[in-house]
Amino acid sequence: MSTKKYKIQNSPFVVPTTDGKLIEEHFGQASDGNSEISIAHMVAPANWKEPFQTPEFDEYTYIIKGKKQFIIDGETIILEAGQSIKIEKNTRVQYSNPFTIACEYLSVCTPAFSIDKVNRED
Repeated sequence: MSTKKYKIQNSPFVVPTTDGKLIEEHFGQASDGNSEISIAHMVAPANWKEPFQTPEFDEYTYIIKGKKQFIIDGETIILEAGQSIKIEKNTRVQYSNPFTIACEYLSVCTPAFSIDKVNRED
């Protein structure tokens, strides 16, 4: 009998948050133990933001709906639906949604997202 060479993810790991942000990890450390890549569907509520951080992984973001703001090494960038960005590892960044509607997006991290590799500022 042959083993399947694919995996369909029907129940992603929902990361617990305290800021109203929805994080559904489909593949990655928390969902299937994959340390090479993480793929997550996210929804950032209106007026949401994270502290500045310097992740030890590359992060790709694709905006599905709404807008998301990035402050990258002091430069403010706003992406809208249909746009995407790659932010290289060891880059100081702040992610936020200072707008009046939620922002839905996909995030891909290589290697996989790990909270101990984020290096958040307080």
